[in-house]
Amino acid sequence: MNTQNAVLSATAPATRQPLGLLAAIVLFAAITPAVLLMAPAIAAQLASQWHLSPTQIGDLFSAELGAMSLATLPAIWWLKHIDWRRAALCSAVLFIVANLLSMQAHDYSLLLMARFGSALAGGSLMIICLASAAASPSPSRAYGFWVMGQLVLGAVGLSLLPMLFQRFGLGACYLILALLMTLCLPLARCFPTGAAHPASDAPQAPAISWLKASLGILGILTFYISLSGVWTFIGAIGSQSGLSAQTNGDILAVATLMGIVGALCATLFGDRLPRSALLLLGYGLMAGSVLALLGQPQLARFALAALVFKFTWTFILPLILARMAEMDRSGRLMNASNLVISAGLAIGPTLAGRLIESSGGFQGLLLGGAVITLLSLALVLSCRPALQAPSQPQGR
Repeated sequence: MNTQNAVLSATAPATRQPLGLLAAIVLFAAITPAVLLMAPAIAAQLASQWHLSPTQIGDLFSAELGAMSLATLPAIWWLKHIDWRRAALCSAVLFIVANLLSMQAHDYSLLLMARFGSALAGGSLMIICLASAAASPSPSRAYGFWVMGQLVLGAVGLSLLPMLFQRFGLGACYLILALLMTLCLPLARCFPTGAAHPASDAPQAPAISWLKASLGILGILTFYISLSGVWTFIGAIGSQSGLSAQTNGDILAVATLMGIVGALCATLFGDRLPRSALLLLGYGLMAGSVLALLGQPQLARFALAALVFKFTWTFILPLILARMAEMDRSGRLMNASNLVISAGLAIGPTLAGRLIESSGGFQGLLLGGAVITLLSLALVLSCRPALQAPSQPQGR
């Protein structure tokens, strides 16, 4: 039965992760937000090749981010009524078509519409990936690889795109995304058919506490507000401290590698050590790294803070999402998570910019970032699901 894997995930957490499902989650979730992950290189090419203004470039990326968020609204209905495999296949085909249209576009308005369609399809695929990871035997492991796949593809793209742009122009990026998604189409059949429906003899999962679910959603929102606000301006902090652009770039490139290590550590330790202890450690180090950026740090302190910040960011995120999955494996909370992730990414830089202007420096941003980080910790810890009653026979 197609829903059996999802049912077993609620009753046998130690079950081995299906390789096909894990590959589908990682690859689809890496390809769909690739344009946003490689935004610096693409933005530079849009300016040089298309001669777009900063406002037009910003609107283009905002449209992609907004479309990925809007995908949440129809998903409220189709997650419960449509086969996830069919939805993934249709979304992937739309993603391919939209990227091929982007490659052929020669007008800004047409490019804007094509990118909106691509991001809407990508957002739907991301929701399926998040919901499938929640229903998998080991959510924290799945989410760890989910983050790691995005980081790896983003890093590879940022290193290769400038060379490809010089030879083939902007269309090369969109063509590669379409080809990668085409290669991944067979993996759509590895997704579960839909939300799990408990068998009659399976132990019943506790009802969702919507108060705790709301706290968890707010925890994700504040986490993304903090990290996106600080990360957006971390290069400017280094520049103000007297670091050269080359040194800044080298440190942030190494930080990306540390992000991959953080996600890998989450996959290795997320199910082996107490999650609350790992969250306390990760959040504490993240807040400490933000505070370490205060006072125009010199090279060693800035590098250490940047590396620790990126490591803890990608280490914490899979643990947060796994905690949300403990409360609801149907995909509804993961759908809401997709919305607040995009909202946090949008709010963070906007709030950070205002804090920088109001304080005349980075002190307000960094103190506020540390406070919001600790607020996220409190929210995530408070949404811990109630312990389930043992499922063993009473005679034991």
